[in-house]
Amino acid sequence: MTTHPKPNALVWLLLSIAIIVLDQLTKLWVLNSLPEYTAIPVIDGFWNWYRTYNTGAAFSFLSEAGGWQKYFFVILAVAISGLLVFWLSRTPRRDCRTALPFALVIGGAIGNVLDRLQHGHVVDFVQWYWRGHYWPAFNVADAAVVGGAIGIALFGLIDGRRARKAR
Repeated sequence: MTTHPKPNALVWLLLSIAIIVLDQLTKLWVLNSLPEYTAIPVIDGFWNWYRTYNTGAAFSFLSEAGGWQKYFFVILAVAISGLLVFWLSRTPRRDCRTALPFALVIGGAIGNVLDRLQHGHVVDFVQWYWRGHYWPAFNVADAAVVGGAIGIALFGLIDGRRARKAR
């Protein structure tokens, strides 16, 4: 008697690929269409297109580190993405609460890796602000990583509470 393995969640990598493609297409548009360091209002008082570059990580962490951080962030993103792909291979396909956030992080991380390898920095272009308070500029890949990280934390907390109640 042969047993068939349950389908794993690797099919969710299609979402990661879609995020990478969307991220790279939007950055191509930005590089070909937006002037550098010039705010172009989208919704006045809240949202600008603003082409800028980040050699660091979130909130420009380590952006002035002298260049070594590029390789550090590439290695870190590839390692985390590899780990998440491994975990996806062990996740049941129907478990979207696990697979969706993993796929978002993978797509976003690889999108920014491509920028680092191609340009030496990440291209950012979405700028939110309110009454003179500006959020650091970001891109599609950054939004996917943040959304995925929030999903991992939120679903982890919810699932952890359910597991404790089930005991």
